[in-house]
Amino acid sequence: MDEPVRSDEERPVPPGEEPAEARVVGSLAPQGEPEGEAQPEEEALGVAGGSTVAALQEAVARKEAEAKELHDRLLRLHAEFDNYRKRVAREKAELAEFGHARLVRELLPAIDNLERALEHARGVTEVAPLAEGVAITLNQILSVLKKFGVEPTASEGEPFDPTRHEAVGQVETADHAPDTVVHEAERGYLLNNRLLRPARGLVARPPASAQTEPAAPAGAMGPEPTDLVEP
Repeated sequence: MDEPVRSDEERPVPPGEEPAEARVVGSLAPQGEPEGEAQPEEEALGVAGGSTVAALQEAVARKEAEAKELHDRLLRLHAEFDNYRKRVAREKAELAEFGHARLVRELLPAIDNLERALEHARGVTEVAPLAEGVAITLNQILSVLKKFGVEPTASEGEPFDPTRHEAVGQVETADHAPDTVVHEAERGYLLNNRLLRPARGLVARPPASAQTEPAAPAGAMGPEPTDLVEP
């Protein structure tokens, strides 16, 4: 009588032989590595990745601290510059308002002397002492101005110089060379060797009888004051 055909599942496994399922599973498992153990390369990558992240975090924290410090320094510098700008503006305003205080303070004693001279002049008949007192006061004022670099310029008897003199009229005279300042109406002054005010006076011209050319029109005064050039 014929035996029935059995499938591989029903066929008994001989002793020492692995079932078919075990053989299939074994063929699919990775070869050469025990199950359950991590790859050395994966472990190295994991350690390296963790170190890189920690280093990046540390670098970011360091840069944030530096940025905060620079920001604080910028705020302090801005505040210091703003205070400096306000202080300079205040000092500039004070200089413009009180810069001449020293000059005025130096002139006050001269004013006091003039007031005393006027008070004394009301009760005296002799003018000589009064004139002497006024001369002393004038010298005192000139001395104060000299401290601040203000000095008078000589003009009478000097050749007319349009950069330092201003002609207010002409005088016919044979005693002086033409274009010579023969009379000083107002003294000129220099401030630290720079013209502060030109001297004003009369300028000599030849007498009409000695002129070989027609006389200048009446009122001619040499170079016009508008032609004066300050250095």
